[in-house]
Amino acid sequence: MSGDLSATREFFGPKAGGWDDKFPDDGSAYAAAVAELGPLAGTVVLDAGCGTARAAVPLRAAVGPDGLVLGVDATPEMLIAAADAGRGALAALVLGDAGRLPLPDGAVQAVFAAGLLPHVPDPVASLTELARVTRSGGRLAVFHPISRVALAARHGREPGPDDILDPANIAPALAASGWDLVTIDDSDTRYLTVARRI
Repeated sequence: MSGDLSATREFFGPKAGGWDDKFPDDGSAYAAAVAELGPLAGTVVLDAGCGTARAAVPLRAAVGPDGLVLGVDATPEMLIAAADAGRGALAALVLGDAGRLPLPDGAVQAVFAAGLLPHVPDPVASLTELARVTRSGGRLAVFHPISRVALAARHGREPGPDDILDPANIAPALAASGWDLVTIDDSDTRYLTVARRI
Protein backbone atom coordinates (compact mmCIF):
# COMPACT_ATOMS: atom_id res chain seq x y z
CA MET A 1 0.00 0.00 0.00
CA SER A 2 1.15 3.54 -0.71
CA GLY A 3 0.47 4.76 2.81
CA ASP A 4 -1.42 3.93 5.96
CA LEU A 5 -5.01 3.36 4.88
CA SER A 6 -6.16 1.98 8.25
CA ALA A 7 -8.04 5.18 9.12
CA THR A 8 -9.85 5.08 5.78
CA ARG A 9 -10.82 1.45 6.30
CA GLU A 10 -11.90 2.12 9.89
CA PHE A 11 -14.09 4.98 8.68
CA PHE A 12 -15.72 3.24 5.71
CA GLY A 13 -15.78 -0.42 6.78
CA PRO A 14 -18.56 -0.19 9.39
CA LYS A 15 -20.61 2.12 7.14
CA ALA A 16 -20.48 -0.03 4.01
CA GLY A 17 -23.65 -2.04 4.60
CA GLY A 18 -25.90 1.01 4.77
CA TRP A 19 -23.91 3.35 2.55
CA ASP A 20 -26.29 3.35 -0.41
CA ASP A 21 -29.28 3.92 1.86
CA LYS A 22 -27.68 7.13 3.17
CA PHE A 23 -27.40 8.63 -0.32
CA PRO A 24 -30.33 7.30 -2.37
CA ASP A 25 -30.72 10.30 -4.68
CA ASP A 26 -27.19 10.70 -6.08
CA GLY A 27 -27.72 8.70 -9.27
CA SER A 28 -28.46 11.61 -11.59
CA ALA A 29 -25.51 13.61 -10.21
CA TYR A 30 -23.17 10.68 -10.88
CA ALA A 31 -24.56 10.26 -14.40
CA ALA A 32 -24.07 13.97 -15.18
CA ALA A 33 -20.46 13.86 -13.94
CA VAL A 34 -19.69 10.72 -15.97
CA ALA A 35 -21.09 12.43 -19.08
CA GLU A 36 -18.57 15.25 -18.65
CA LEU A 37 -15.69 12.81 -19.13
CA GLY A 38 -16.63 12.82 -22.82
CA PRO A 39 -17.28 9.85 -25.13
CA LEU A 40 -16.30 6.58 -23.43
CA ALA A 41 -17.78 3.90 -25.71
CA GLY A 42 -15.50 0.89 -26.00
CA THR A 43 -12.95 2.20 -23.49
CA VAL A 44 -11.52 0.95 -20.21
CA VAL A 45 -12.50 3.24 -17.32
CA LEU A 46 -11.18 3.11 -13.76
CA ASP A 47 -13.56 3.91 -10.90
CA ALA A 48 -10.88 4.81 -8.34
CA GLY A 49 -12.00 4.53 -4.73
CA CYS A 50 -15.24 3.05 -6.04
CA GLY A 51 -16.79 2.31 -2.63
CA THR A 52 -20.08 0.53 -3.25
CA ALA A 53 -19.60 1.24 -6.98
CA ARG A 54 -22.49 3.66 -7.32
CA ALA A 55 -20.79 5.10 -10.42
CA ALA A 56 -20.79 1.66 -12.07
CA VAL A 57 -24.29 2.15 -13.53
CA PRO A 58 -23.52 5.33 -15.55
CA LEU A 59 -19.98 4.18 -16.31
CA ARG A 60 -21.20 0.85 -17.69
CA ALA A 61 -23.79 2.68 -19.82
CA ALA A 62 -21.07 5.03 -21.09
CA VAL A 63 -18.52 2.36 -22.06
CA GLY A 64 -21.15 0.12 -23.64
CA PRO A 65 -20.85 -3.60 -24.37
CA ASP A 66 -17.32 -3.33 -25.76
CA GLY A 67 -15.90 -1.35 -22.82
CA LEU A 68 -14.76 -2.30 -19.33
CA VAL A 69 -15.27 -0.66 -15.94
CA LEU A 70 -12.69 -1.43 -13.23
CA GLY A 71 -13.73 -0.56 -9.68
CA VAL A 72 -10.84 -0.36 -7.19
CA ASP A 73 -11.31 0.30 -3.49
CA ALA A 74 -9.17 -0.19 -0.38
CA THR A 75 -12.04 -1.21 1.92
CA PRO A 76 -13.15 -4.85 1.57
CA GLU A 77 -16.56 -4.19 3.13
CA MET A 78 -17.34 -1.59 0.46
CA LEU A 79 -16.58 -4.07 -2.31
CA ILE A 80 -18.75 -6.69 -0.61
CA ALA A 81 -21.61 -4.19 -0.45
CA ALA A 82 -21.05 -3.37 -4.14
CA ALA A 83 -21.23 -7.05 -5.05
CA ASP A 84 -24.31 -7.55 -2.88
CA ALA A 85 -25.98 -4.70 -4.81
CA GLY A 86 -25.30 -6.52 -8.08
CA ARG A 87 -22.64 -4.11 -9.28
CA GLY A 88 -20.11 -6.86 -9.81
CA ALA A 89 -22.03 -7.55 -13.03
CA LEU A 90 -21.34 -3.98 -14.18
CA ALA A 91 -17.71 -3.58 -13.13
CA ALA A 92 -14.71 -5.74 -12.25
CA LEU A 93 -14.33 -5.04 -8.51
CA VAL A 94 -10.75 -5.13 -7.21
CA LEU A 95 -9.34 -4.64 -3.71
CA GLY A 96 -6.49 -2.18 -4.06
CA ASP A 97 -4.83 1.10 -3.17
CA ALA A 98 -5.38 4.14 -5.41
CA GLY A 99 -1.80 5.12 -4.59
CA ARG A 100 -0.42 1.83 -5.90
CA LEU A 101 -2.77 0.37 -8.48
CA PRO A 102 -2.49 -3.22 -9.75
CA LEU A 103 -2.52 -1.98 -13.36
CA PRO A 104 0.13 -1.45 -16.04
CA ASP A 105 1.05 1.97 -17.41
CA GLY A 106 -1.56 3.45 -19.73
CA ALA A 107 -4.12 0.72 -19.04
CA VAL A 108 -7.19 2.98 -18.93
CA GLN A 109 -8.63 5.78 -21.03
CA ALA A 110 -10.45 7.54 -18.21
CA VAL A 111 -10.60 7.72 -14.42
CA PHE A 112 -13.62 8.55 -12.27
CA ALA A 113 -12.69 9.41 -8.69
CA ALA A 114 -15.70 10.15 -6.47
CA GLY A 115 -14.85 10.98 -2.87
CA LEU A 116 -11.29 9.72 -3.20
CA LEU A 117 -8.78 12.52 -2.62
CA PRO A 118 -9.81 13.61 0.90
CA HIS A 119 -9.31 10.01 2.08
CA VAL A 120 -5.88 9.13 0.70
CA PRO A 121 -2.66 9.69 2.68
CA ASP A 122 -0.98 11.65 -0.14
CA PRO A 123 -3.36 13.16 -2.74
CA VAL A 124 -0.57 14.22 -5.13
CA ALA A 125 0.94 10.72 -5.04
CA SER A 126 -2.49 9.25 -5.78
CA LEU A 127 -3.05 11.69 -8.66
CA THR A 128 0.38 10.72 -10.02
CA GLU A 129 -0.55 7.05 -9.82
CA LEU A 130 -3.86 7.71 -11.57
CA ALA A 131 -1.88 9.50 -14.31
CA ARG A 132 0.49 6.55 -14.62
CA VAL A 133 -2.31 4.14 -15.48
CA THR A 134 -4.07 6.57 -17.86
CA ARG A 135 -3.22 6.88 -21.55
CA SER A 136 -2.06 10.21 -22.95
CA GLY A 137 -5.10 12.37 -23.64
CA GLY A 138 -7.28 10.37 -21.24
CA ARG A 139 -9.49 12.16 -18.76
CA LEU A 140 -9.94 12.32 -15.00
CA ALA A 141 -13.05 13.37 -13.11
CA VAL A 142 -12.65 14.23 -9.41
CA PHE A 143 -16.22 14.30 -8.12
CA HIS A 144 -18.45 14.82 -5.10
CA PRO A 145 -22.24 14.94 -5.46
CA ILE A 146 -22.32 17.73 -2.86
CA SER A 147 -20.39 20.96 -2.40
CA ARG A 148 -17.02 21.23 -0.64
CA VAL A 149 -18.69 23.12 2.20
CA ALA A 150 -21.33 20.41 2.65
CA LEU A 151 -18.67 17.72 2.42
CA ALA A 152 -16.58 19.34 5.15
CA ALA A 153 -19.67 19.83 7.32
CA ARG A 154 -20.45 16.13 6.96
CA HIS A 155 -17.08 15.51 8.63
CA GLY A 156 -17.70 18.14 11.33
CA ARG A 157 -15.44 20.88 10.00
CA GLU A 158 -15.16 23.74 7.55
CA PRO A 159 -12.98 23.65 4.43
CA GLY A 160 -9.45 24.65 5.44
CA PRO A 161 -6.60 26.20 3.46
CA ASP A 162 -5.07 22.75 2.92
CA ASP A 163 -8.26 21.29 1.38
CA ILE A 164 -7.03 19.39 -1.68
CA LEU A 165 -10.32 20.11 -3.48
CA ASP A 166 -9.91 23.88 -3.18
CA PRO A 167 -9.27 25.23 -6.70
CA ALA A 168 -6.14 26.94 -5.36
CA ASN A 169 -4.80 23.51 -4.34
CA ILE A 170 -6.19 21.07 -6.91
CA ALA A 171 -4.85 23.00 -9.92
CA PRO A 172 -1.17 22.84 -8.90
CA ALA A 173 -1.60 19.28 -7.60
CA LEU A 174 -2.88 18.20 -11.01
CA ALA A 175 -0.09 20.02 -12.82
CA ALA A 176 2.52 18.37 -10.59
CA SER A 177 1.12 14.89 -11.19
CA GLY A 178 0.78 14.69 -14.96
CA TRP A 179 -2.63 16.26 -15.57
CA ASP A 180 -3.78 19.35 -17.43
CA LEU A 181 -6.77 21.04 -15.80
CA VAL A 182 -9.80 21.32 -18.08
CA THR A 183 -12.51 22.67 -15.79
CA ILE A 184 -13.55 23.07 -12.15
CA ASP A 185 -17.15 23.25 -10.96
CA ASP A 186 -16.82 24.22 -7.30
CA SER A 187 -20.48 25.16 -6.86
CA ASP A 188 -23.05 25.05 -4.09
CA THR A 189 -24.52 21.82 -5.46
CA ARG A 190 -21.55 19.65 -6.45
CA TYR A 191 -17.81 19.46 -6.92
CA LEU A 192 -16.35 18.33 -10.24
CA THR A 193 -12.84 18.82 -11.56
CA VAL A 194 -12.02 17.43 -15.00
CA ALA A 195 -8.44 17.06 -16.19
CA ARG A 196 -6.67 15.61 -19.21
CA ARG A 197 -3.63 13.30 -19.08
CA ILE A 198 -0.60 15.14 -20.43
